[in-house]
Amino acid sequence: MPPHPRDPLNRRLFLQVAGLTTLTGLAAACGGERPGRRAAAASAVPLSRPTSPATLPLHADVPAVASGLEPEKGGTLKLLNYAEYISPDVCKAFGKEHGVEVEVTVFTTMDEMIAKLRTAGEGFDVCFPTPDVIAKAAVGKLLQPLNASYLPHLAGVWPQLRDPFYDKGSRYTVPYNAYTSGIGYRADRVKSLPSNGYDLLWDAAYKGKSYVIDDAREGLALAMLRNGVTDINTEDPAKIKQAGAWLAELIPRTGVKVGISAYQLVAEGQATVHHCWSGDMINAQAYLPKGVDAEVLGYWYPDASLGVVGTDTMAVPRNATKPVLAHMFIDHLLDPKVAEQNFSYTGYQPALTAITPEKMVTDGFVTEQLKSTIVTPDVYARSLQILQISPPAEALWNDAWAAFKAGR
Repeated sequence: MPPHPRDPLNRRLFLQVAGLTTLTGLAAACGGERPGRRAAAASAVPLSRPTSPATLPLHADVPAVASGLEPEKGGTLKLLNYAEYISPDVCKAFGKEHGVEVEVTVFTTMDEMIAKLRTAGEGFDVCFPTPDVIAKAAVGKLLQPLNASYLPHLAGVWPQLRDPFYDKGSRYTVPYNAYTSGIGYRADRVKSLPSNGYDLLWDAAYKGKSYVIDDAREGLALAMLRNGVTDINTEDPAKIKQAGAWLAELIPRTGVKVGISAYQLVAEGQATVHHCWSGDMINAQAYLPKGVDAEVLGYWYPDASLGVVGTDTMAVPRNATKPVLAHMFIDHLLDPKVAEQNFSYTGYQPALTAITPEKMVTDGFVTEQLKSTIVTPDVYARSLQILQISPPAEALWNDAWAAFKAGR
């Protein structure tokens, strides 16, 4: 089934303001700012790379929950997640089965999530960190190790994400989804795709109707990849400055805008070309005006060697008050049937072997025109990832992005 339609107002305005939302009344989808990428605050935090994987430290004073325990009863299971990034129905079903309320506290950046985890007395049970902050959270004793005995559905995760380079052995995390960054477009307006689809954003034919993701790392990486530069985690000031200059070409050429609402802007025709995440274009099917066929939506993703892929994860915070139930909730989301239901709501693909590209098409999650949004284990393995960098380098990226935005 295609993603469930939602109220566009609730996707942004309400949940950016609200700090706490009970899932009973949550009108949600997936949008919201994608993972905010922040550098580690201390040199002790390993900079994980596919070629240099990280085995995160364990701490004697932060043990994993013991095996064989019964789930905690009553009260509230507290989730810490991006706004509109989980299906209320999935959470309600779990709460009903286990006799608890399920409640979401929202954040807008990873820095905010880390700050909330550090706040004494919060007692969050499940959080959704991105790979670039997992090491920071583990070294800082903000997460507890997982006990795989409570996670039988972990066996259905893509093999490379059962033992990911950013958390070898899945000591602290399991994957929530997988996605790519590419170019969303209106296929009824873009009659032919250039061999380098990134060029669509530089095409003056779409002046006033083109957007770049409002994210420093994503935006500058886009400019690098268009020009064949694959070191998208560079700390070289000259390369970062050059990426900013390439991006600045868009200002006079296309009057480019920045945004994070491709799912809505492309669907409604306000944008013809939008740099976006794959889940946004899957989600866009729910925002098409009445009578407009989903075949008008297109998504270009390059050869994996020039494309960006990512994943979000699930973890149990150190101060979880219901750690056994938290594990069971994570396993609930790894159940293929539940994961499909969540996928139909968020538009972001679970990284599960049971949810194949063929199944996503035949079950109506994506149209033939949007098959390029589908992430496979092979594409994931061959693509590039935006990863943690040092604080000085992070400042250079942010400065280059700020200069680009100021020039618009």
